[in-house]
Amino acid sequence: MTIKQFKDSPLAHYSYAVVSEGKMALIDPSRNPLQYYQYAEEQDAKIVAVFETHPHADFVSSHCQVREQTGANIYVSKLLGADYEHQAFDEGDTVKMGNVKFKALNTPGHSPDSITIVAKDDHRTALFTGDTLFIGDVGRPDLREKAGNMTAKRVELAKAMYDTMQNKYNDLPDDAIVYPAHGAGSLCGKNMSTDSSSTLGYEKKYNWAFQEQTEEKFVETILKDQPFIPHYFGFNVDVNKTGADNVQQTKAAVKLKLLTEKVESGITVIDVRDGDKYKENHLPNSINIMARNEDDKYETWLGAIVKPEEPFYLVVESVKQISDILERTAKIGYEKQLRGILTLPKEAFQTSEEFNLHDFREHKDNYTIVDIRNQSEVAEGKIFDSALTIPLNELRERANEVPANKPIVVHCAGGYRSTAGASILENFFHKTDVFDLSEDIKKFN
Repeated sequence: MTIKQFKDSPLAHYSYAVVSEGKMALIDPSRNPLQYYQYAEEQDAKIVAVFETHPHADFVSSHCQVREQTGANIYVSKLLGADYEHQAFDEGDTVKMGNVKFKALNTPGHSPDSITIVAKDDHRTALFTGDTLFIGDVGRPDLREKAGNMTAKRVELAKAMYDTMQNKYNDLPDDAIVYPAHGAGSLCGKNMSTDSSSTLGYEKKYNWAFQEQTEEKFVETILKDQPFIPHYFGFNVDVNKTGADNVQQTKAAVKLKLLTEKVESGITVIDVRDGDKYKENHLPNSINIMARNEDDKYETWLGAIVKPEEPFYLVVESVKQISDILERTAKIGYEKQLRGILTLPKEAFQTSEEFNLHDFREHKDNYTIVDIRNQSEVAEGKIFDSALTIPLNELRERANEVPANKPIVVHCAGGYRSTAGASILENFFHKTDVFDLSEDIKKFN
């Protein structure tokens, strides 16, 4: 078998194509299936199967679109309760494709309906572990308390993960290659390696979750210091359970409005331009979530700040960005909420106050400092002792906790998030100056 790994860098998501004797199977495909179709053409292979290890929380899968366009069968656990046409694939079930035999292992822990796909040919074994087993870690067990066909409390799932790690992988060869659905940078775990694959033997030796320990200790460790949960995670679980619409069609339905001077009041505007451009000229009620390149976590912060089904506009610097920003927005299923994509004329609408770094450095007590880093970052140490700490993903809901009697300075760890945080508070405070410390934070930490 030939295995191709695809990486979506902003979401640290891995998907896979397995090819054998002119047939192809996909595992955990991302929203736009065209990259897999192109690879199928290169391999002269027909896509006949799509395996979903579980209903993902951080991205929308293209499994239903692939089935519609290729006729491939979708294989998922019966525990998922999928609303789309599929074939149940649970422990004891197998699927033959060319020279490859696929076998299911029920591996609950990240979710109650998680499965590991075991793919084997005459020469090797590959394990597509979804969000159960990562390289150096395991999937978080706290995402299914409010979403999906089977909801489960985090402690219950943590105990299920303990059982999975103790028992489910014991009969597999040590040289089996481990291919996870996510890597370092994903919010689906906390201490993942930057490596994109491993072997089962290596993980059994070095991954903390395989080490001998009590269930109580395992549960305590896995639940400690997990990352925040963005608003969109439960929404994506439900979309993936139902099956998403054709992404080319939903993107094409988004309206474009050029040189826009105003939008209806009360509708959020997400401005994806560089922070300096935003500060010079932006529409009222805008939030600056930069989408300059793949290093920017635009998808994550869009889904953490804007709630599912909340209508919003997108502002881009140029029409050249439209295709890319629509693609990135659709990854999390938010393209249907879009009222339109906008460009702005060059005249200023609203500008952000210019920050006097020297005055701040000399007179910090004259400012209210708001630290919008995550709780785990703050736990490692505050940069300014007097700072009020509110994580960025909670800032819109908790802005009223920020006092308005002094100018406000917003900071994060490196400058990316603070542009969004400052713009959120600008919308809330109309008589108090709000400043973005931006990359100048590096002069203090």
